[in-house]
Amino acid sequence: MTEEGRREPARVVVADDQTVVREGIVMLLGLLPGVEVVGAAGDGDEAVRLVAELAPDVVLMDLRMPRCDGVEATRRIRTEHPGTQVVVLTTFADDDSLFPALRAGARGYLTKDAGGDEIVRAVHSVLSGDAGLSPSIQRRLLERLSDPEPRPAEPAEAPDGLTGRETEVLVLIADGLSNQEIARRLHVSTATVKTHINNLFAKTGLKDRAQAVRYAYAKGLVRPPTG
Repeated sequence: MTEEGRREPARVVVADDQTVVREGIVMLLGLLPGVEVVGAAGDGDEAVRLVAELAPDVVLMDLRMPRCDGVEATRRIRTEHPGTQVVVLTTFADDDSLFPALRAGARGYLTKDAGGDEIVRAVHSVLSGDAGLSPSIQRRLLERLSDPEPRPAEPAEAPDGLTGRETEVLVLIADGLSNQEIARRLHVSTATVKTHINNLFAKTGLKDRAQAVRYAYAKGLVRPPTG
C-alpha cells in the first residue's frame, strides 16, 4: 500500500499475437498508475507458460491467436493457476467470442477501443471480485439474458467429458470440414485443431473421422438433413 492507502500496482501479463498491438498495450499501461506489466506473450501457450513462471495478478487476453487461442488459454490458466484472473481484450464483441470466453473463466471483457483508464479499472475490478465489463458488453449480456427465445446453443452437457471447443470441432467434422477449414472457421491454427481432435478421439474412443461423424449424429450433436 502507498501512503494514500491505495493498492499496490496489479501485476499484468499482456497476451496478443500482433506485435504492434501487444507492444502498444504494454507501452500504454506503462504510462498509467495502478498496473505493472511483468510479461508479454504472443500466443496462448506462451501466456500459460508466463503465468506459471511469473504468477501475475491478471492476464489481458486476446482471443484469436495461433497455436492456442485465448479461450483455451483462459480455461487452462483458470484451472491450473486460479490465483490469476483473466480480462479479455479483443476486437470482437459477438456472442461467439463473448460467451465462450466467460464460460472459460474470464472475469472481464473489453474491446480494443477501450481507453487505458478503462483497462486499469477492469483489472482492479476483477481483483476485487467484481466483473470488469465494458458498458457495451454489459448491455449485450442483458440483451441475451432478456431474450425470450434463446438461440440454439451447444448441448448443456457435452458427452464423454468433451469440452465446448472439442464439441464444436466434432460438429464441424460431421459437417464435412477439413482441419484447415475448421482452423479458419475457429480462427485457430491447424495444430490446435489437431490437438482438439486427438483429445476428443481419446475421450470417446473414436479412431477416425467416419466414426466421429456417426458419433456426432448418434449423440444428437448434429441432425440429418431433411428434404
